[in-house]
Parts: sequence; C-alpha cells; structure tokens
Amino acid sequence: MKKIMIMVALFSTTFAQHASAKIVTDKSQLLDLYYNIKDALVTGNSNEATAKAAAFVTTLQAIDEKAISSDNRNALLKYAGLIAATKELQHQREHFADFSTSMATLLKAVKLTDKPVYQAYCPMKKAYWLSNTKEIKNPYYGSAMLTCGKVTDTIQ
Repeated sequence: MKKIMIMVALFSTTFAQHASAKIVTDKSQLLDLYYNIKDALVTGNSNEATAKAAAFVTTLQAIDEKAISSDNRNALLKYAGLIAATKELQHQREHFADFSTSMATLLKAVKLTDKPVYQAYCPMKKAYWLSNTKEIKNPYYGSAMLTCGKVTDTIQ
C-alpha cells in the first residue's frame, strides 16, 4: 500500500511540475509583441513599450529553446530586456534598432507568419524596423518624423 501511495505522490508531483512548466508553441506571439513594442515607440508611449518588451521576454523564455538558435535567442532577450528595463523613451528607441535587427534574423530563420513582413529603413537613424504594413510610421522619431523612411525589403 505504501508503494502505491508513493507512486501516486510521485506521479502527482511530476504531473504538477509538467503542467506548471508552460511551454509556448505559438512563436507568432513574438512577432505580435514586437509590433506592439514598435507601435508604442511610434506613439511615444514608453510605459507601453516597457510592458510589451517585458511580455516579449517572458514569452520568448517560455518557447522551447530548440525552436530558436541560442545566439538569436540571447540577442532578442538582451535587447528586449534593455527596452523593458527603462522608461526612458530615447534609450528604448536606441535599443530597438538592435532588437529589430535580431528580430529580422529570427524571421528569416523561423516562419512566424504567413503574412508579409515589411522591413523599413530610417535614413536619419541609419536603422531598420519591421512592420505588418507598407505604411511608414517611424518608431525612432515618432511624431517628430513619423513618415521618415522607406520599405526596403519584404520578408515572406
């Protein structure tokens, strides 16, 4: 009887640990969160950028490590973490350039969407960003230079 009780306890513990270790399989959430960060920077909402970057980090950490290369994963965690760690809009925008480069690398390696992703370039910042529309809304300068930039590539 003791053996059965121990087995039941062991099974229950293992099951509970497995259930609490939530693994995200929908990697497209990363792209949606990226767009949310970009949109927050476009509107100059640093609090929203902080919150969405923190959500990006949490989501990426929940994705199976084998699904994304460790170099790309580490870069995304670093830059999203830097955006999440500050409420200073200018610092968030500075880190967004490297974050966008890392995100473009991920998109080219892992299919996150069936829809086209537009890579836009800001000549003033000399940096890229990703968008789900061809319309230019510059996250690096927001309302000061909202339409500065051009689409340079489409990632399918």
